[in-house]
Amino acid sequence: MSKPRRYLLIIVAAVLVAAMGSPVANAAPTGDPIRDPLPDPVTSGLGLVVKEYAGFPQSSPTPPPTDQRLMRWARINYIGEIPDGSGRQFVPDLNGKMYLVERGVPHEYLDVGATFAPQFFSGRGLGQGFGFVTFDPDFEDTGRFYTVHVEQASLTTAMPDFIQAGTILFHGVVTEWTADDPAAGTFSGSRREVLRIGFAGQIHGIQQIDFNPTARPGEADYGKLYLAVGDGGRGVVNTEPQDLSIPHGKMLRIDPRGTNSANGKYGIPADNPFVGRAGALGEIQSYGYRDPHRFSWDTGGTHRLLLGHIGEHNVEMVDDVRPGDNFGWSEREGPFVFEKQPVNPCDRLFPLPPDDAQNGFTYPVAAFDHNPPPDWNCTSDVGHAISGGVVYRGTKAPALRGKYVFGDIVDGRVFYTNEREMRRGGPLATIHQMQLYNEAGKRIRMQDLSGPGSLGDPNRVDLRFSADAKGELYLIAKANGKIFKVIGTRHFASCEIGDTRLSRVMGARNWAPVTPSKWRFPGDQVILAEAGVERPGPRRPFEYAVLTKGPVFGNVQIDAEVRLDTPVEITNRDVIVVFGHRSDTEFYYAHLSTDNTILPHNGVFLVNNADRLRIEDQWNPVLSRGAPPAITDAEWHRVRVVRCADSGETAVYIDGSKNPLMTTVDTTFDSGRVGFGSFDNIGRIRNLTVTGTAAD
Repeated sequence: MSKPRRYLLIIVAAVLVAAMGSPVANAAPTGDPIRDPLPDPVTSGLGLVVKEYAGFPQSSPTPPPTDQRLMRWARINYIGEIPDGSGRQFVPDLNGKMYLVERGVPHEYLDVGATFAPQFFSGRGLGQGFGFVTFDPDFEDTGRFYTVHVEQASLTTAMPDFIQAGTILFHGVVTEWTADDPAAGTFSGSRREVLRIGFAGQIHGIQQIDFNPTARPGEADYGKLYLAVGDGGRGVVNTEPQDLSIPHGKMLRIDPRGTNSANGKYGIPADNPFVGRAGALGEIQSYGYRDPHRFSWDTGGTHRLLLGHIGEHNVEMVDDVRPGDNFGWSEREGPFVFEKQPVNPCDRLFPLPPDDAQNGFTYPVAAFDHNPPPDWNCTSDVGHAISGGVVYRGTKAPALRGKYVFGDIVDGRVFYTNEREMRRGGPLATIHQMQLYNEAGKRIRMQDLSGPGSLGDPNRVDLRFSADAKGELYLIAKANGKIFKVIGTRHFASCEIGDTRLSRVMGARNWAPVTPSKWRFPGDQVILAEAGVERPGPRRPFEYAVLTKGPVFGNVQIDAEVRLDTPVEITNRDVIVVFGHRSDTEFYYAHLSTDNTILPHNGVFLVNNADRLRIEDQWNPVLSRGAPPAITDAEWHRVRVVRCADSGETAVYIDGSKNPLMTTVDTTFDSGRVGFGSFDNIGRIRNLTVTGTAAD
């Protein structure tokens, strides 16, 4: 039979089967469009300490790409451990090669790209090529492992087992390999094709394939292979992710040693949720996905399956996946209605309808949004995508226990949520953005780790996460082809503060105000009763008073209660906490404001014989937005400022929060005095305690 005719028969069959299904119809959205759907991640004081673990040879896509995002040193995207007790690890490179890693040293095990040349394709699409590899849980005895790779449809005569609407451009191919000697350092053996899926787009193909590491022999899930299949980039224009007659936009669960599938090359487990349902593929475990990127089972707790689900232009999601779930794409993006044909391309997201429960969608347990720049055209890539992670169950970093650690593929931010907070049907779990440190204790960014030796954009990390059999965590960067291991944790601004302590210092004799007539000292408070005025010299707070009692401090912790006396109707009101004060033109201050939308407000600033300079981490110049407003009412609020002189780390906490509102690293001044004031408002301070180390 000719190739065109065979394709026609497959297409006709797919259309007939689809007609028997009942994809959810998206009614016209109600309510106003949502432009900023989710709160920003919370700054965490917890940081990962990482060290370089392994580096990989440079590789190139086939054919040479035009998309510069594919120009990476090596397109490694995972590290796993062979389940044979040897401690050997495996790493796939999208450009074709598979490596084994022993004690941090990689060597080539198998060239998947060369095996399937010239059909093998990795030159377009961020996930195309040799996408993933996983090992049979009985590999030590069977020698079997499984790979997924991409082939260009026009270069092969092979026919897909499944296709989607449109011209099929690429095939995602799952292959079973059997090693003659499972303990050998390089592959020798046989292979057979298990499954082939045709895609009409170059993105969102077959992503991860994996076995459940928590399943034990004799249990129903033991030896069952899960496949995360994307929508081929077509879900925006059709309902295929909701169509149970095709595998696109689905999680599949198969028995690679069975034979009861349509092609006879694998089995369909009888306990899959859609087995026996008319018009539905028995292979489907769950559905409604756009790009189900990475998934993992929690090796502790309830052993649940968590998936990092990449959104369209708005929402990145963590899904708690159970059999039969429908995560809504493309009728939903995260917990919002997704409008496929909006009048305004910026108005894609809408509130859920009051009767949404009847639709049967499952919503994420955690999510963050893209926060695009104001001039975004609402159609192009914003440059954010979730990298699914793992619940940490190792021993080297006890502070991470029970935390689901994940990140942003593009910019390399590292996040966590508390696994116990991720509850189906409940509010979204809080996402915390973590710090990163090198072995020397210096705070760094993923760009600092992945940039040296990188190809392409050094600010694009291409971050991935993995864990070994002991539950220890790894960070992978395509930019320079390196893997980093988490060796512990560190808390931001966690230096030994010292034991010199000052309290009961509210008397006038202990303070040196800029303008004494503007201040009141009733005994239990220090009150700035009259707003200051601008003074000659660099731009800096107009009025403040320095605490002169006690020593000059290096490391210091400032604890107090502050209140804003300027009426709440004024949006730019503020008070400041001064630290590291050396002179009227040399000091730091934490600006605690009701407003966080302009550069001079609600941040940490340095005055160094020049106009004040914003130095804290939370300011986003693209969005013109900083940390959440520190004080929005007329009540008393607790504030704590912790300053570590040697590292330059400073953290500002409000109202007893365990998470710092603001963080910064700056070593301009290593000591100084503390103080209180405002830029041009009025306020007061009480219950001030200063603890620290007296500077030499």
